Amino acid sequence: MDEQLIEQLYREYWDCMINKDIQGLSEIMIEDYTLMHMTGMRQSKESFFQSVQNGELNYFSAEHDEIIVKIDGDRATMVGKSRVNAAVYGGGRHTWKLRGDFTLVKESGCWKLESSEASTY
Repeated sequence: MDEQLIEQLYREYWDCMINKDIQGLSEIMIEDYTLMHMTGMRQSKESFFQSVQNGELNYFSAEHDEIIVKIDGDRATMVGKSRVNAAVYGGGRHTWKLRGDFTLVKESGCWKLESSEASTY
């Protein structure tokens, strides 16, 4: 059951990114969430949200190829592989095969994203 909740969280993450739903993203992330881009740049939750809102990061669609979840008590890891249509940091619009390696923590009975690291597959 927790595996399905975490898989749904991944889908919700991408829905929020596509819709620029900062409130929705905030609700599924811990306060100290961090993102490491494939360039090695690390962003705080606040900085990440700013990049989504100001148009530096634009996501148009995401088709999910694979979501792998491993749970250990109140902690979990998830690897999501999705084909994401995006235009980021002034570049043209392309479809990227993005891999997200996430860590999650269960807070008050709810799974939340703790960190993610982006790469390609």
